[in-house]
Amino acid sequence: MKASRKTAPPALSAEATRPPDSKPARMHWARWLVPVALIILSLVPVLAGTVRLGELAGGEVTPENARFFDAPLPVLIHIPTVTLYLLLGAFQFIPSLRSGKRGRPSWHRISGRILVPTGLLAALSGLWMAIFYDLPPLDGVLLLVLRLVFGTAMVVSIILGLLAVRRHNYVRHSEWMTRAYAIGISQGTIVVVTIPWILLIGPVTELSRAILIGASWVLSLAVAEYFIHRRRLTASTYPAKLARSAG
Repeated sequence: MKASRKTAPPALSAEATRPPDSKPARMHWARWLVPVALIILSLVPVLAGTVRLGELAGGEVTPENARFFDAPLPVLIHIPTVTLYLLLGAFQFIPSLRSGKRGRPSWHRISGRILVPTGLLAALSGLWMAIFYDLPPLDGVLLLVLRLVFGTAMVVSIILGLLAVRRHNYVRHSEWMTRAYAIGISQGTIVVVTIPWILLIGPVTELSRAILIGASWVLSLAVAEYFIHRRRLTASTYPAKLARSAG
């Protein structure tokens, strides 16, 4: 009798032995990098606003906060609306939240109905405070002008974004809302700009403070325009894919 020969199992190919591709997992986590970074930046104005509300609740008047006690309503509107606008708005940049289930509005759309009025209230109350409050120390005319310019730009951007979405122009809607959020988040960006200045040069003056705060607005808008430009390139390459994600 012939001895039975055992056949060796086929060698596994390189494709079979390769570990599972982790690219989808990396892409999933990468989508959260932007909102997490925005929330971290938001903590600066949110914490500062919380401290300000604590001062008002405590009733201790100082030369730095006396203007808020004289007219507390604008600051009581500004701080909560800014907090909600910045924290909730950070999640608007997650693509997976833009599409809803059949017959139901997406989380992106529902939160947008909250963000439009809160963003407008935050910007308009900020403009009111800039115009009618006494200028605090180190706040000069240049910084006042910058606050009026960028505060007005935030209001205009939100209104143009709202008009765009009513026309079902989701691309322009996204662009204008991105610009508005960039202006709002600049109060967190100023820390990124100011700390190196203080460490390398020293304390700020009235002029340098205005320049640094203005630079924080410009930096935030420059980053926003970079991402807007990238989305436009994607739209020109994959128009059908962009149209599905925009809804």
